[in-house]
Formats: sequence, C-alpha cells, structure tokens
Amino acid sequence: MARRRKGRSINGIVLLDKPLGGSSNQLLQKVRWLYKAQKAGHTGALDPLASGMLPLCLGEATKFSQFLLDAEKTYEVTAKLGVRTTTSDADGEVVEEKPVEVNEAQVNAACLAFLGKSKQIPSMFSALKYQGKPLYFYARQGIVIEREPRDIEVYELEVTRLALPYVDMRIKCSKGTYIRSIVDDLGQNLGCGAYVTRLHRTEVADYPTDKMVSLDTLIETQEALSEGEFEALDAYLIPMDTAVSRLPYILINDAERARFDNGQSVIGTSVTPLVQGKSYRVYHGEDTQGLFLGVGEAVLDPKDQGVAKNALYVNPKRRVVYGDEG
Repeated sequence: MARRRKGRSINGIVLLDKPLGGSSNQLLQKVRWLYKAQKAGHTGALDPLASGMLPLCLGEATKFSQFLLDAEKTYEVTAKLGVRTTTSDADGEVVEEKPVEVNEAQVNAACLAFLGKSKQIPSMFSALKYQGKPLYFYARQGIVIEREPRDIEVYELEVTRLALPYVDMRIKCSKGTYIRSIVDDLGQNLGCGAYVTRLHRTEVADYPTDKMVSLDTLIETQEALSEGEFEALDAYLIPMDTAVSRLPYILINDAERARFDNGQSVIGTSVTPLVQGKSYRVYHGEDTQGLFLGVGEAVLDPKDQGVAKNALYVNPKRRVVYGDEG
C-alpha cells in the first residue's frame, strides 16, 4: 500500500515576490510549511541577490512546473559602468576600474546589440546546478566548473533610464539567460566594465506583476488564521492550469474522463483540429471553467483505441490526481 503523504492536498501556484537574500529553495520550503502542502516545487531559481517573481507550485501543480521553467522571463536591471567585479554584481570583489568615456548613443547601440539569438556561457555565480549544487556554491570556494555555452534569445531590450555611469534596462529573454553575463559583456564591449547593482524579475510567461505576494504577507495571513483554517491563505493561490494557459485545449465528457483518469487516450471537442505531436490542456466539462484534468499529446491511432481509424486522439502525459485518487 502506498504511503500517504503528510499535509494538505492543496493544488495551485503562489506568485511569490522574492526578497533579496536567501535561496529559492529556502523560500519554497517556507511557503510549503505555511500552506501545509503535501508537496511543492519552484519553476526555476532566482539567485540570492535577485528579487521579484518566483512562481511556486503546490500539490499537483508541480507536474506543470516545467512549462513555466521553459517560459520567457522579464527583468528590470540596473548596471553601473566603469567597474568590473568577480561576480558581475555588487557582492563581488572589484577586479577592474576604468573611466566611463562613452556617450548615450554608444550605450544605447551596445545594449540593443544583445537583441536576438546568441550563445552564452553561464556565470559561475549563477543558480545553475552542477552535481546537485548551484554553481555559486563552488564559486565561493574558488572552484571553477567548466560550463557549456547555451542557446539564448533576447526578445526585447529597452533602456529605460540613462544617467551615466548607471544604465536601467528592461530585458525580456528566454529561459537560461543570465542577465549578469549580459551586463558584464556590455561593459567589456564598451571598454569600461560593468556590473549589476539591481536585478528584479517582473514577469514569468503571462503572469501579471500585481498578482505577486510577499513572504511577509503570507506569514501575517497565516498567523491571523485559526488552527486548521486556510481560506484566507488559499485566496493567494492561482489555478494550476495557468501554467499551461498557452496550450490549446480539448473538452471531454464523462466517459472520456474515465478513460483519461485511467491513463487511456481520449477524444473530445476542440476549437481547431488536433495536430499530431502537439500538447493540449484537457478539461472535463463544457468549457475551460470545467475540471482541469491535465495535459496530453495528440497521437495517431493509439493502440488502446483498437482498430486503426486514421484518427487523432489525446494521450495523457501529465495527469492531475485529485484528493484521494491514485
């Protein structure tokens, strides 16, 4: 018999407004404890010296965290020209200082040069994992780990304020993009060096900034509740299907839900014809206000449908288990 997890069977996403300092995992465990959730996971760590939006998945929402990990992110960053540090931020030791002999036009041109696709070597002071530990763990011990260049893309880059030696930017980029590396490269390209004085993540995928909640607010809310009450705390949760809101969807009936719940392929109604190999949200009901069942992939004539009909069905890939199911 499977061992029952301790805690509440609560599903949803908390858009935590991460403060400066502390690891993403420490904050995750704190939020999990506040909600008494059976399980929890984050959607990509923020470095200790970065703040801002950190989506935390509780319960069955953890099954869809990869979709947010793969999503684009938006940051507000302040760079200071004329100084280069070991960590490319204010936490590091100064290794080089040069006069800032550039004008606004040169800075703007150098910033805009980062738009588009490129290769980037992750910073040793990033949260990227190596053998289970973040790279900054090794960097603080003076250990350098070889890193492979990664494909990244900067979709948008706007210089929002220029008051030399300070440059404020808003950067929208692909997963795996290290803003500190961009700033360090910016300084090198301008011939004067640069480092990050402020880094704040404002967006992940389509999540709005105004839905973020601070850890202090969660703690204050939890402390004001009576023993066993969670309604006010749960009000901060965002539905777990928002993690996959960009996927098309299908709607299925009672009989097909029974099949989906048992891991079998299903057929339903969709706004547009199914496309083989594409992922779909699956709902039980007449619209997307119905019960979210998970995500499946369109496949041609799966074996569990019997005789081949040259038809597409949706095969379960990530299935939500509610309450005491499974």
